[in-house]
Amino acid sequence: MGIGKKLQRQAFDLSRRTMEFLQADEKRAQAVAEALGTVQRGKRALDRSQEEVMHALQVASKGDFKTLGKALSGLKRRARELDERLSAAMPKRD
Repeated sequence: MGIGKKLQRQAFDLSRRTMEFLQADEKRAQAVAEALGTVQRGKRALDRSQEEVMHALQVASKGDFKTLGKALSGLKRRARELDERLSAAMPKRD
């Protein structure tokens, strides 16, 4: 087994044992769940603020790139479909 796999296995085992420890006590598990919820709400607020600032500075945000990527994927798919339809409609020349 390589060192990478060994480290990965050890890290997984450590995280598993940590989660077991945190979930063993109901109060501790509740505190962890509340902390995670707080962190997630904070991350969402930070992401919203970051996007607002980037728009104010007229800089594309991560969400803008994601939206453009989806639009580009749709256009590529439609171009492929049109190419296939044109290829099927045109007679082959030899």
